[in-house]
Amino acid sequence: MSTTTSEEDPWPVRTVARKIAEWVDRLGAVWVEGQLAQVNARSGTAFLTLRDPAADISLQLTAPSSLVRDAGGAVTEGSRVIVHGKPSFYLGRGTLSLRVDRIRAVGLGELLARIERLRRLLAAEGLFDPALKRRPPLLPHTIGLVTGRDSAAEHDVVRNATSRWPGVRFRIENVAVQGGLAVEQVVGALRALDRDPDVEVIVLARGGGSVEDLLPFSDETLCRAVAACRTPVVSAIGHEPDTPLVDHVADVRCSTPTEAGRSLVPDLAEETARISGLRDRARRSLRGWVDREQHRLDDLRRRPVLADPIRMVTAREGEIADARAAAHRAVLRRLDRSSSELEHLRARLTALGPTATLDRGYAIVQLSGRTGDDVPPLLRSVTDAPAGTGLRIRVADGAVAATVIPTPDPET
Repeated sequence: MSTTTSEEDPWPVRTVARKIAEWVDRLGAVWVEGQLAQVNARSGTAFLTLRDPAADISLQLTAPSSLVRDAGGAVTEGSRVIVHGKPSFYLGRGTLSLRVDRIRAVGLGELLARIERLRRLLAAEGLFDPALKRRPPLLPHTIGLVTGRDSAAEHDVVRNATSRWPGVRFRIENVAVQGGLAVEQVVGALRALDRDPDVEVIVLARGGGSVEDLLPFSDETLCRAVAACRTPVVSAIGHEPDTPLVDHVADVRCSTPTEAGRSLVPDLAEETARISGLRDRARRSLRGWVDREQHRLDDLRRRPVLADPIRMVTAREGEIADARAAAHRAVLRRLDRSSSELEHLRARLTALGPTATLDRGYAIVQLSGRTGDDVPPLLRSVTDAPAGTGLRIRVADGAVAATVIPTPDPET
């Protein structure tokens, strides 16, 4: 048969199936690790489903039932196992399966070592960096809760949160919290809640269990999904000693679901008491401030300038009156003194003036009748008044005119 096909020369289904089977048969035996999602060993051949813990991929296994029975409790649903087998393609149904001849459970020490390696890897990438942690809101609008259906963890979170704040709202996503489907369902619920604009904080809650039971919460896919959330994530997995890797990636880690319920919302009674206390403090502070200001105002009002504003005017009025009286007295004294001085000067002037001399019988003789003289000159010598000269003689009570006559010679 030709090794090529065309529209005119296609292969029948049996040929394609046979060639696939031949190609798969050349792969040889392989070791595969995964988580058992289904175990059916009722007949001579056991049928198992092996899932990839980090992806939505599964592989069908077939093995002798005796191999499953000999493995005991290690081969159960949810167990992490390593199997050895050869891939085979079943032509009748066109399905791929793995014929297993060895099954070995993954030991606890090996699981812990893998978790430690993953922890160092995620830490090196910065997923545990405290600077990336976000603080949930004080009172979220809606709390997203990812937990098992009707589980004790769900009751603890809801009951404790409701007892603290009765009006709290939840959007609950019930998922498998252990086993092969846990990672896929938890990641799906986480993404659905992260898309809801009303959900302001997401809680991953699960009760305690063995290391194997808590393995989904140390899964790399789940850890990266938590780190990629835009909504703050609270991890409440197991009990205090349990620390899956998601605790380090989450924004807040609570030791138990009970603690998560208490930390999600404030206590209504405590907040009411705190508000009452703050109101009392504000009231006392305001009253104290008013009292201080009232005392200060009273002190100001008791000051003389405010208690009796007219007093200052009255006092100043008296001072002004006294000043005016003093000024009046000073002026009077000055006038009296000036009047006395004036009288004294007048007396002196009178005593020294010609009038006083005239009063004593003296007279003032002036030459008259000379033209060009506004004021007649005084007669100072007999030679200045020959006979016939006109004279003006001034005495105390007036003046008289006279004419000089020749004086007879006594000898004649």
